[in-house]
Amino acid sequence: MKTLVVYYSRTGNTREVAQEIARELNCDLEEIKDTQNRSGIIGWLKSAYQASRDKFTKIKDLEKNPDDYDLVIIGTPVWAFKPAVPVSTFLYEYRDQLKYVAFFCTLGSSGFESTMDTMSKLCGREPVQTMKITTDEIKERTGDCKIEPFVRDVGDL
Repeated sequence: MKTLVVYYSRTGNTREVAQEIARELNCDLEEIKDTQNRSGIIGWLKSAYQASRDKFTKIKDLEKNPDDYDLVIIGTPVWAFKPAVPVSTFLYEYRDQLKYVAFFCTLGSSGFESTMDTMSKLCGREPVQTMKITTDEIKERTGDCKIEPFVRDVGDL
């Protein structure tokens, strides 16, 4: 099964998990690039506000075509109990090019279920697998116990 990992990361946490998944699956990796500056406290506030209001943004064109892949794994941080605005935009804009999807998110503590529900609705598909990793698990390097079964399960499809 040809697989692509697509992610957005404001702070680097989601990037770290996405890179590990792509490495374990030996598959392609693509970062969603936002055209808005989301750095610093102002960027954080703007991001949370836009996510809570179900806003979209302008993202840069992808280098890889999701339609060329059987499975697209999409990673997002959780912003205000929702996926990051660039990920919401990606899911909505590319929904017709996604065959099978799996989702993962990085988060401080809560918002996993609502984020997964929103992602499913935006792309019109139920994920074949989901995973959440907290920022504490990333910092303490204890998230591997979640990444390994996630990778094994999506790799068995």
